[in-house]
Amino acid sequence: MSDVAQPRRVSAVIRALNEGQHIGRLLRGLDQQTVKLDEIILVDSGSTDDTVAIAEAAGCTVVRIAKNEFSFGRALNRGCAAATGDILLFASAHVYPVYDTYVEHLVSAFDRPGVAIAYGRQIGDERTKYSESRVMLKWFPTENIWDQGHPFSNNANAAIRRSVWQASPYDETLTGLEDLDFARKAIASAHKIAYVADAPVVHVHEETWGVIRNRYRREAIAYARIVEGSKMSLPRAVALALTNITGDYLGAARANRLHNNVIGIPLFRLAQFIGTWEGFRQPDHVSERLLERFYYPANSQQQVPTAAPGRKIEYSEGT
Repeated sequence: MSDVAQPRRVSAVIRALNEGQHIGRLLRGLDQQTVKLDEIILVDSGSTDDTVAIAEAAGCTVVRIAKNEFSFGRALNRGCAAATGDILLFASAHVYPVYDTYVEHLVSAFDRPGVAIAYGRQIGDERTKYSESRVMLKWFPTENIWDQGHPFSNNANAAIRRSVWQASPYDETLTGLEDLDFARKAIASAHKIAYVADAPVVHVHEETWGVIRNRYRREAIAYARIVEGSKMSLPRAVALALTNITGDYLGAARANRLHNNVIGIPLFRLAQFIGTWEGFRQPDHVSERLLERFYYPANSQQQVPTAAPGRKIEYSEGT
């Protein structure tokens, strides 16, 4: 038997519905990577725009799932089943990598013993609502964490070992947070989760207030199922909304961005916490560590800038 390690095969799985405006930029960013993907699987849930045509022109394999069959977990399971890689890389269709070393850094996490899941940093761009950028600041710090010890993860920018997925596929019945559920099971099986700040993507969210409210509602519904006995009372939701609004105003003032966000900040936080309260209406306790990660404000202190982990990819306007 040869002692030479066999190279990994890396497959990307992208979930999409009517992402023609965004997916081209993601695919161009992936094409410029220092570590090339072996294949890209697009799981399309009924797009009526040019999403599929763009993906096919870029050489993607397209897997179709009917809208009435869609769940986040089911779409991932279909994509994983179609993929042939040892490492399965997940990207939302409306993200794009910042550096040409994105795949390299994310996949290199699996060089460390026991790592089953690696997820990367997410940042916003000029389209990102200010409060959402604060959520990203909270969830995605600037330093790598090779064994974070809790099951926070995010499949908009992540990778997993295929063998771990084969042993425990994604729950197809959840309304969201399939990544959190998968990560909890991985930790229960003695696997590790790595956070790779050196693999950032820009995550583009251009949502209405109603869509934001519904996103947080369905995620809270899922959280209540995943974390048995979890809850969020109305007084706690109101208190967290006010705390986050205050923190956002202070942060925006320090960044000279308050003028353009006076209305947007409370609208975002109200949509977030009304939706969360609606979805969380379950009795008993909640996992404080995860609740803090999901809903408490970002630290008001500036994060320390780090050296660029690769060559920054230049995207043309509108692509």
